Amino acid sequence: MELNREHFRAIIFHNFRRGLSRQECFDELNSLYSDKAPSYSTVKNWYNEFNRGRCSIQDESRAGRPKSVVVPEKINAVRELIKQDRHVTYREIEASLDISMTSINKILHEHLSVKKICSRWIPHNLTNAQKKARVDWCKEMLEKYIQGTSKAVYNIYTGDESWIYAYEPETKQQSTVWVFQDEAKPTKVVRGRSTSKQMIACFFGINGHVATVALEQRRTVNSEWYTTICLPEIILELAVGQSVYEMSITDPDFQISPGTIDTKGGNKDSSVNTLLMPSQHEASSWQSKSK
Repeated sequence: MELNREHFRAIIFHNFRRGLSRQECFDELNSLYSDKAPSYSTVKNWYNEFNRGRCSIQDESRAGRPKSVVVPEKINAVRELIKQDRHVTYREIEASLDISMTSINKILHEHLSVKKICSRWIPHNLTNAQKKARVDWCKEMLEKYIQGTSKAVYNIYTGDESWIYAYEPETKQQSTVWVFQDEAKPTKVVRGRSTSKQMIACFFGINGHVATVALEQRRTVNSEWYTTICLPEIILELAVGQSVYEMSITDPDFQISPGTIDTKGGNKDSSVNTLLMPSQHEASSWQSKSK
């Protein structure tokens, strides 16, 4: 049988109780076990321990490097915490699982391969059918207007109503979430929890924004609002742009000052204003068509 450390310690303890000196104990061990015998310093240290009253030959527990907590159980626990809350922080994981920040970092990046990134804002969460309908419509328009080279596109103006929300936006740090390696980048709808809101209608042409009309005094978006308030403002803006363009061509020195044109229907410049304002007959025609 091959002797181990505890066997030699027992022999040293026996020699200590026999009253042998350190050197006598070492010589005896060396004669019996030659190169397998413990060194003189080992014999000396154990004699000192026995002189202090120690009776155990087992290794005492001592402070040292703790056992690693990066084990499958802890890794799975961290994975579940992330799945339950993508905004979970290091401190929350530490408090929940009682593991160090270093171990958490190792689990997150070396074992789970997760990273924390900001969610990308998108205007709406669309279904696949809604996305396909938009793509089909765009392809149809491109074909109809010869990939946008047709001059008819300059006669197209489009608009839509939308709520403008006031809300408390998340900070960039609040918006970050944990994402696993095989997952898509996160997105979120732009609108958050609103504290107030305002309905507006925006209109655009090929050259960009035309006008924005706000819905005032809790009015309803209907044909009357479009014909009496919204469309006259849109036509006025289009006419302003057209008249300014024509005047700039005929008179290179022509310039518009802030008070030249009153888009609210005033009379700052009657010649321009008369050209731009829709006639009473046109307004009546819009109302009759809407009914």
